[in-house]
Amino acid sequence: MKKEKIVIRGRKELHGKVKVSGSKNAALPIIFASILSGDLELHNVPELLDIETASKLLEYMGFYVERGDGILKVQELSVKTETPYELVNRMRASILVLGPLLARYGKAKVSMPGGCAIGTRPVDLHLKALSKLGADLRVDHGFIVGEAKGGLRGAEITFDFPTVGGTENAVMAAVLAKGKTVIRNAAKEPEIVDLIKALKLAGAEIEGEGTDTIEIRGVEGLSPILYRVMPDRIEAGTFLSAVAVAGGEIVVEDFPYETLEIVIDKFREAGLKVEQISERKVLVKKVDRLKATNVVTQPYPGFPTDMQAQFMAAMCFAEGTSVIEETIFENRMMHALELKRLGAKIHVNGTTAVVEGVEKLIGAKVNATDLRASASLVIAGLGAENTTEVYKVFHLDRGYEKLDKKLSNLGADIERVEIYEEEREEV
Repeated sequence: MKKEKIVIRGRKELHGKVKVSGSKNAALPIIFASILSGDLELHNVPELLDIETASKLLEYMGFYVERGDGILKVQELSVKTETPYELVNRMRASILVLGPLLARYGKAKVSMPGGCAIGTRPVDLHLKALSKLGADLRVDHGFIVGEAKGGLRGAEITFDFPTVGGTENAVMAAVLAKGKTVIRNAAKEPEIVDLIKALKLAGAEIEGEGTDTIEIRGVEGLSPILYRVMPDRIEAGTFLSAVAVAGGEIVVEDFPYETLEIVIDKFREAGLKVEQISERKVLVKKVDRLKATNVVTQPYPGFPTDMQAQFMAAMCFAEGTSVIEETIFENRMMHALELKRLGAKIHVNGTTAVVEGVEKLIGAKVNATDLRASASLVIAGLGAENTTEVYKVFHLDRGYEKLDKKLSNLGADIERVEIYEEEREEV
């Protein structure tokens, strides 16, 4: 893979229009739901590394995958129910093949997943839920090995914590299980609702999506899945952060307003103007310096953990002191150290960061440590004086479709540059 960095010469206001891409976190589970039906045509699919990884994973398992122009097609050929470490290690969402494999084929051998180093994110909640549905599961030499002799059976599942991936795995498994399944303390994220909408269009019988109790009546099989992925609410929120830092006035198209209300409220509280001008268009404008604003990440509909790093970048420029508390992942403050390299005043104590706003940041070389951290560093660079160089931008490409180009089209002085050998050890 070609090694690149993003170079930002800051202090350029943003103006113009930008369109939000399809949601990565919605697309991935729907792509893996193709295992249930054997046939998928998905529209508004973003061009991302994680989507490429998901496609390669399905191809390894014996599916035909075709991608292009925002459309992804999957067709069942000769399927094997194993997944390799080399692919699963790249992306934690790969665990979402487990439920569909057990439901459709009655067996699975899935490598323990990898991905961002933002916390332990154990898969035990997934395994407990699938065990309730009758799967016999064990961990053997780094693989989750499962079998469901006679098929899965409907059950009562209560999660200790509203886990997004666990809910998605349980829902997909229960769709083909015999009888009725009730999932309590289910996660309510819009991406789960999107998955369930896609499954229902293919014949699944599900009620309660978007609430903490989901009821599923198993069906014999699904028809081909044809669906359009929702816009990416985290990308939309990232554009709010970008204007909050860089200044200017932009119109964001395909903006999923109803899924971002608490994020919008927090940015308005900080002084950013956010105005819904139509169902899917939002005007974003910075008028004055931001005011320090506190946030606590929570499961949906609370403030999303995936917006924490971007909001912290904005608070680095705010007047006053803000407190940002992370309650979802125990190791999601690594970007604070890199922001401090730019001159930010941040004190981290465990999962809480106290951010004292400063008048300005100064560009420097920084390392992206995970997907959302990379976005926060790009945003900080938009407002920093001189030049900021963000390394390890493959993290950014996992979840943002051409973010640097979109920002450049809005007037940011930003470019992607290949890293030469002698430079690779500098950061």
